[in-house]
Amino acid sequence: MTDLFDRIKPQRELERAVLVHVDFSQQDDQEGLEEFRELVDSAGADVCTLITTRRDRPDPKYFVGSGKAQEIADAVAACEADVVIVNHALSPAQERNLERLVQARVLDRVGLILDIFAQRARSHEGKLQVELAQLKHMSTRLVRGWSHLERQKGGIGLRGPGETQLETDRRLLRDRIKQLEKRIEKARAQRELGRRSRKKTDLPTITIVGYTNAGKSTLFNALTTAEVYAEDRLFATLDATLRRVHLPGAGPVIFADTVGFIRHIPHDLVAAFRSTLEETREADLLIHLVDASDPLREEKMADVQQVIAEVGAEDVPQLLVMNKIDRLQPPVEAHIDWDEEGCAARVWISARTGAGLDLLQQAVASHFKGRFHRVQVRLPVTAGKLRAQLYQLGEVLDEHFDQTGAPILDIRLTDAQYQQLKQLADIDLLGETAE
Repeated sequence: MTDLFDRIKPQRELERAVLVHVDFSQQDDQEGLEEFRELVDSAGADVCTLITTRRDRPDPKYFVGSGKAQEIADAVAACEADVVIVNHALSPAQERNLERLVQARVLDRVGLILDIFAQRARSHEGKLQVELAQLKHMSTRLVRGWSHLERQKGGIGLRGPGETQLETDRRLLRDRIKQLEKRIEKARAQRELGRRSRKKTDLPTITIVGYTNAGKSTLFNALTTAEVYAEDRLFATLDATLRRVHLPGAGPVIFADTVGFIRHIPHDLVAAFRSTLEETREADLLIHLVDASDPLREEKMADVQQVIAEVGAEDVPQLLVMNKIDRLQPPVEAHIDWDEEGCAARVWISARTGAGLDLLQQAVASHFKGRFHRVQVRLPVTAGKLRAQLYQLGEVLDEHFDQTGAPILDIRLTDAQYQQLKQLADIDLLGETAE
């Protein structure tokens, strides 16, 4: 069984690679060449050459034409390349035919993304999710180049009914997939318990989403001092991270950092990362982070919206945040664009330099107006323990003392915290306003 998974598992280190990009000029959703280069760089490949061609539609046999396929084979031989990476999704037959011709491993766009995810996953749940997506993708490609496995063994004592090697491999794959699905479901249940406990506290959850390499982890670190790994490359981080922080004007909130989105993300990967992406669906506010310096930002914003809809989070309120303003020419100052109702519609910041982070906090707080109660309470002089409870319960905005020395606290509370406050004894409620 171990030998099977070693055979189908993508190699972690791609060495010399020949890149193939096809321009389907009549299609609006063709893959970007620059993004392809960034994906290959994230995978760690040493690029030998790039072969491009233009077609109206894919060739059924090789995806590219037979002449271009031979050109790829010649390039592999000349460069002594280890792998051919195609910037498109290939059918199992196309991948197998191309491998037989070029005599090298062929990796399509889906396989490339899965390989990057396998390198980046750090948490136990993330590794399970990536392995599940890999096995589902590879299950249709078991026969590539293994014609000797399609026959039963012969000889004295070995003839008769039995499984072929290919059937055995498929059965082992199905068993492993079922095991992974059970383990992921268990991890999902544990994550759901954590989500329910957060809901009991009634703390707002703010999830940062966006196209990969938009700066989500950098912004998350700037807002929470979480020290999440961040690097200027695609899919630098995969695992969702949550931190509770005190947000000026809104009190305690929970920020969540999620995996970056990308156009045409493999469906198996979306399904495998369902529990992680549920942080997006269950959020009270989405911060849609955009690389303002990217010339293709409008297309990538649309791709993110498509993934948000795919995970069922299209009804969650969004705040558009334009990041990396320090790279814009001419320079743009950090500012907030307000809509007609006086709500923040778009915030311009630089997570790397810290410009506009105070404006972002102000904009986020404005989305939670009306969800908080501001109350003024008076405590007995001897209620030191009760006073400490109130400091833990909500955000104490002000504290002073009356003529008798009794403390008077001005506190901001959520609805759930306000209900807890009313159940506490020895509290004199002086006033209340909604915020």
